[in-house]
Amino acid sequence: MTYCIGISLNAGIVLTSDSRTNAGIDNVSTYSKMHVCKSNPDRFLVLLSAGNLATTQGVVQQVTRDVDEAMPLNINSMNYMADAADYVGGILVNQINKYNETTGFMPDATLILGGQIQGRPANLYMIYPQGNHITSSSETPYLQIGESKYGKPVLDRFLDDQTSLEDAAICSLISMDSTMKSNASVGPPIELLTYQNNQFNSAKRRRFAAGDPYLQTIRHEWANQLNNAFHAMPRMESFGANAKSDNLV
Repeated sequence: MTYCIGISLNAGIVLTSDSRTNAGIDNVSTYSKMHVCKSNPDRFLVLLSAGNLATTQGVVQQVTRDVDEAMPLNINSMNYMADAADYVGGILVNQINKYNETTGFMPDATLILGGQIQGRPANLYMIYPQGNHITSSSETPYLQIGESKYGKPVLDRFLDDQTSLEDAAICSLISMDSTMKSNASVGPPIELLTYQNNQFNSAKRRRFAAGDPYLQTIRHEWANQLNNAFHAMPRMESFGANAKSDNLV
């Protein structure tokens, strides 16, 4: 299983991914799911991947090869992020179609493309196995792929497009930790990338191993604060002795 998050803010973007893959409980491996695309200095593009590992590796390899061989269509020839998402979506469909007829094989994958092309705003796109895509919005400034349900509530509660890059990064780590707490198939190392608008060569990428002190601190502080908040909730009896109680027996 996989969990990846992309957050689009007025200040830039935040991308977070786990690194665990598994083909059963006795076949667990570690692979990076964050891929910084080889590109010209006027752009910065990153892919997050979920799904079949062979498919996602094939997509990343093709994107890189098209740049290396200066193909007419490559990540550097796109003038808009939406065009780049179309291009990557086409490669994804081709990779999936190679193996769609193979019995017992599930080649599907989903991607998040995040970044900026000079003169255009930074943006995020979630690319589906069919090659089509959606983008984030000011009302919902994040996209998720993989095991999304456990980490969604904290994103809904705390994120909007005005959130700072640092706060969004912390929020994404809490979202990731909540997912790891509930699903053992999502796990470290956790990769975190923050990109400030128009700073094409200065994205900050961090990698947190399982025992990383900061990751442990985030986990413990969040758990403690949730526990404190829970025990601070008012008791039902405090809302009046006249409250009606149905006799169920």
